[in-house]
Amino acid sequence: MIHKIVIPHVGVNVTEFRLVEWKGKEREWIEKGSTVLLIETEKTQWEVEAEISGYLHILVEAEKKAEVGKVVGSLAETKEELEAVQKASPKEAVSARVAGQESALEELSPADVTSQGTKRKKGIRITPVARKMAEEHMIDITQIKGTGPGGRISKRDVEAAIEAKETAETPPALYHGRRIKSTEPLKGMRQAIAEHMYRSLSSSAQMTVMGELDVGEIVRLREKLLRQEKSIGVRIGYVDIMVFIIARALKANPSINCSLIDNEIKVWEDINIGVAVALGEEGLIVPVVKSADKKSLIDISQTVSMLNQKAKAGTLLPDEVTGGTFTLSTVGRQAESRFQTPILNQPEAAILGVGAIADRAVVKDGQIVIRPIMPYSFTFDHRVINGFGAEQFMKKIREFVETPDILLLY
Repeated sequence: MIHKIVIPHVGVNVTEFRLVEWKGKEREWIEKGSTVLLIETEKTQWEVEAEISGYLHILVEAEKKAEVGKVVGSLAETKEELEAVQKASPKEAVSARVAGQESALEELSPADVTSQGTKRKKGIRITPVARKMAEEHMIDITQIKGTGPGGRISKRDVEAAIEAKETAETPPALYHGRRIKSTEPLKGMRQAIAEHMYRSLSSSAQMTVMGELDVGEIVRLREKLLRQEKSIGVRIGYVDIMVFIIARALKANPSINCSLIDNEIKVWEDINIGVAVALGEEGLIVPVVKSADKKSLIDISQTVSMLNQKAKAGTLLPDEVTGGTFTLSTVGRQAESRFQTPILNQPEAAILGVGAIADRAVVKDGQIVIRPIMPYSFTFDHRVINGFGAEQFMKKIREFVETPDILLLY
């Protein structure tokens, strides 16, 4: 049986994916249920699972793009089927056969691997070609953690161990008189974010205004809501409150909820607010709270929590990170910087960045008092939003923050 590996349809707004990485080489055995291919859009990554066990045949190489529905590879249950499908695509199979010569000794069924790989060296499961490579390079296989089925050590695992050994033994390379500690390609999510941010800055006239908000009333509101956590069923956070406020401010200032597309200003009926979620050194992702102006604070809190959990687990669907009309960016509590210059999440025309709340000395009614202050940075596309519109929007945000009771009217 031959199973085609097809770019899946996972969202109405996604028509094309980039192939990030094949999780096996040409002719390598892939187990059913394991990840065979990693694909991505500009917003999120997606794992394609093997629906059968079989030998891998690759039609579209990694780093290439493919449309939804395109066949990019296949799995063949037998070597005869593999050879047949390779002959059916001779152009792609040329390089595949070369790779196949290098890994021919690894073309074992799961049963072969178990019976041969456990006979020697204290029961360690390892393919013959991997064992030979380890011996040639004097690699201790007892120190290698196998990533193959059942913990089997594969050629790829030994190659990684060899690379680590060579890196440790080789003196740092020099680049223009500077020693290089490590070099890694810009790829995957980092590459997608880099390209998106560069394209955003080079294709729009971005301007950032900064200021501070007295959030004393918001702090008191949240404290009240926390005391009611059991009765309302959710733990309301500051991000939830800000999404709620932004949605109502956009409704009062619809000109901010817009995009410039094909030399036309499109003012959106929907108010969909993206909430940036940090993913460590890999960067960030922006899941979207759809129709935020129609959601209650509880609904928003539940949605933000669900999207945050899926973002951290890497299970967001493309539809959950597309369709935004405005973005909220926040910094962590431990951040040293108070202000930032957030970059527009194209094609959106505005983004609001807020910093951590901290007690600061301010002048109020002629007296120096200590108040909880939240710094903000509001970036907008000056081609479609002028300074007056930006100030009106932030004025409404300030009004809602300082007198949240007014929100009952919206």
